[in-house]
Amino acid sequence: MNRRAFRRLIEEAVNDLPSPFAEKMRNVEIVVEDEPTIEQLESHELDPEEDTLFGLYEGVPLPDREHNFGMMLPDRITIFYFPLIESFDTPGEIREEIRKTVIHEIAHFFGLDDDEIEDLGY
Repeated sequence: MNRRAFRRLIEEAVNDLPSPFAEKMRNVEIVVEDEPTIEQLESHELDPEEDTLFGLYEGVPLPDREHNFGMMLPDRITIFYFPLIESFDTPGEIREEIRKTVIHEIAHFFGLDDDEIEDLGY
């Protein structure tokens, strides 16, 4: 899958968000990177030799922001290209995992932790 098609799938996942969530997605940048860095993996207690990430949220979750939160750089959601396309065989599988990954990382933006996200099926 080429990068253009990959980015389109990310856009589809974001565009499919229900409006109450989409309306709150301000000052969030979604980017595509080839792979997570060693530092990103280690900061999540992952072994760079064994583990990878499909996506990563970096920022201050909405519930943790104070009333005067502003004038800050955008929060960042990174979707990692190679781990996704190398872990899944078909375009349909890649599409589904991109959707799950985007929703998972957006859920972190809304303040959910991994256990809560897993309980929701992501």
